[in-house]
Amino acid sequence: MTVEKTLLDRSGSKCELCTSTSNLIVYNIPPNSDESAEQSILLCDTCLGQINNPESADENHWRCLNDSMWTPVPAVQVMAFRQLNTLKSEGWAQDLLEILYLEDDVKAWAESGMADDEDDSEEATLDSNGATLNAGDTVTLIKDLVVKGANFTAKRGTVVKNISLTSNPKHIEGRVNGTRIVLVSAFLKKA
Repeated sequence: MTVEKTLLDRSGSKCELCTSTSNLIVYNIPPNSDESAEQSILLCDTCLGQINNPESADENHWRCLNDSMWTPVPAVQVMAFRQLNTLKSEGWAQDLLEILYLEDDVKAWAESGMADDEDDSEEATLDSNGATLNAGDTVTLIKDLVVKGANFTAKRGTVVKNISLTSNPKHIEGRVNGTRIVLVSAFLKKA
């Protein structure tokens, strides 16, 4: 049985990310695909075009990941994780990333294809003491901060868990009082 036939059977002849049935193409997941069905997925031309040209991505198209990320197929989980990371500046995508669970080997595979993106960052995000902050860290506020637009003050000593890094090394994102906000790293210390 060919890889394409296997993928058509596995997916029910639908794109494994958005469930479109038109113009389906076998996509071998980089960087080290052996071109087997286990390391490939079936994509429509819309998904493939946006994966290959992320600058032309339509964020609303990728809301389909809300459903496809729950598949038991590791290859689909990998692509859902990578696309959500590409879109993590969108609040809904970041929320999905926070609840997505991947087995350790699947997560390592997903992150291996994104290593080039992480190497592009020249400057590390540092807290008030100069400690390097990483995504998923827990931080504590060292100063009361008025949160504009949310009508509350984030008090000194507030713990912010599972932070996300932004493209600006002086800012992080995290949840305070149930609201996702951007915080200046100079007003934080790593917990």
